[in-house]
Amino acid sequence: MKITGVAIYRIEGGGLRPVLVEVRTDEAISGFGEAGVAYGYGAPAVAGMLEDMAPHLVGRDPSRIREIWQDLYDHSFWAKGGGAVTFAALSAIELALWDIKGKALGVPAHALLGGAMRGDVTVYANGWNHEYDDVVKWARAAERPLKDGYRALKCYPFAHELPDGTFRHVSARMVDDGRFRRAVERVKALRSEVGPEVAIMLDLSGGVCDDQLVRFLDACRDLDITWIEEPLDPFNLAGLARAAARTAIPIAVGERVYGRGGFRNVLDTGAVSIVMPDIANCGGLLEAVQIAGMAETYNARVSPHNCASSLCSAASLALCSLIPNAMNLEVYPYFSDYNTYVQVLENPLEREIRNGSAAVSALPGLGAVIDRKAIESFKAADISA
Repeated sequence: MKITGVAIYRIEGGGLRPVLVEVRTDEAISGFGEAGVAYGYGAPAVAGMLEDMAPHLVGRDPSRIREIWQDLYDHSFWAKGGGAVTFAALSAIELALWDIKGKALGVPAHALLGGAMRGDVTVYANGWNHEYDDVVKWARAAERPLKDGYRALKCYPFAHELPDGTFRHVSARMVDDGRFRRAVERVKALRSEVGPEVAIMLDLSGGVCDDQLVRFLDACRDLDITWIEEPLDPFNLAGLARAAARTAIPIAVGERVYGRGGFRNVLDTGAVSIVMPDIANCGGLLEAVQIAGMAETYNARVSPHNCASSLCSAASLALCSLIPNAMNLEVYPYFSDYNTYVQVLENPLEREIRNGSAAVSALPGLGAVIDRKAIESFKAADISA
């Protein structure tokens, strides 16, 4: 089997900009992967990086996944040391190659890497209250995911919600006293709303400086918080250790960490209890499995970051099925509320979640059935032999 072409899709809709890559072969088998830069800045850059890498794929055997990955990593030059654009493109290609291999052999990708350890994966809901900028409605919005069977919720107490349903993280590493008090009251109100049995995870996105961070951690001390995510920038390794020494709340880090080297540096701090590789920007499926194995030796669990299209959700589910230290998986069940949201799959797992868990797919490859009609108009480039 040989690779004959690569197509790149720049999806736009619902406030997201997923970048998908399709790798085609001479045996009429195509594989799809995704680059994990669906929000913020970077989608056009990653599409350009994929277009730059594509000619180096054409003519190669797609089953030689590790060899292709290593060549792209070594010879992109900019991959060494990490970086979202290069690693997201590399991840998307690697995922597409696993998709091809699984389809060619008629087995799910997880069967090629040791087999699934579990038949279903616990998921948690994110994105359930972005349209509120107060305390009471922000907390009461939890009623919907709880009614839908979720028993774990993640939220952004410091974020500033906007009228269009999107939100902004903290600017300039500080908030005024009013917004600080509002963040604390939000978490207290949410705990009161959901009761003691529902897990609450707080994502700070590296937003505030140490003085406000310490005060916030102290305020949350008795609220049974499952984790504090990105209490500060993940490359601030000394700061991670300092934060961990100041709180008993577990620290989670990883959506902006790239490759085994990046995660080794984070784990070496001894500060991180949960690592959060994003399968679409950490280096791909095999890289994520290796990161999980390394995390296990540090006694850390894995909760993959996942905020992109439903294709990324399918790949992340396969990852969670494979690794012994999988904790749970992030999903955004209400992305489809937005009229312009583009559903790229015919079988999104977000529609199949029951009682807070998702069944592991037995379909070949990544288990994702692409809705070609939905994505065709978003094709941005096509590179062929």
